[in-house]
Amino acid sequence: MHKALLVTVLLLFTISTSSQEKNIKALVGGTLIDGFGSTPIQNSVIIIEGEKIKTIGTVETIEIPANAEVISTEGMTVLPGLWDMHVHTMINGHSDYAYWDKTYPPLFKDVIMPASANQLLMAGVTSARDLGGPLEESIAVRDAINNGDIPGATLYVSGPFIQKKPYPGTEDFRWGVNGVDDARKKVRKLAKAGVDVIKVVDQDKMTGAEFKAVVDEAHALNLKIVAHSHRPEEIRMGLKYGADCFEHTGLSSAPRYPDISWI
Repeated sequence: MHKALLVTVLLLFTISTSSQEKNIKALVGGTLIDGFGSTPIQNSVIIIEGEKIKTIGTVETIEIPANAEVISTEGMTVLPGLWDMHVHTMINGHSDYAYWDKTYPPLFKDVIMPASANQLLMAGVTSARDLGGPLEESIAVRDAINNGDIPGATLYVSGPFIQKKPYPGTEDFRWGVNGVDDARKKVRKLAKAGVDVIKVVDQDKMTGAEFKAVVDEAHALNLKIVAHSHRPEEIRMGLKYGADCFEHTGLSSAPRYPDISWI
């Protein structure tokens, strides 16, 4: 690869450091883009103590501490880590859901999901929303990353999709709702497990009362609702009952939205 390929170097420092001493690192020589729109800084120096950036400057203006670990970023571009707002760490390099969903679930927790999270990190994505996956595995991989046990992007997980009926063979990571009480129960179960957000799909297949129960219960528990928007009626439902954000609007595989105003 070309040496000047955009590289997110700051991601290297998500690794936990000892609480007994401050670990000092110096990133030296790269072109720094600070994320605020200012002119990139040539020959930059970034001093990091533990998990915090202490000083930013240039090789001419910053004195590198004698005990710092110096990491050369010459020929690289350094910038804050990127966010990916919609990933599925359980899906990694395949296009055959029927085969994947029945073959690889035993490997999700220890192999596939950690590998996906690490791939995100190596691509410069330091934080991501994992919007649909098995509950235990999602929580376990997220927490292992947060604890510094495995490398990976910081994950904010939804656990299983909430929908009217799970597709056959996907019940481990798609939870159906049958009535208002069950809708609230499923959201409470996810919240108790420690998810960061609630993911809803096919909400246009639910009754209005069921979807409203999902939204209201999530909001009562300080969780946001992330809703699919493949179809116009999914968007209408989300707008009517208070979904917090919509995913896949304009997706090429979704049906065309009407040309006229339809909300």
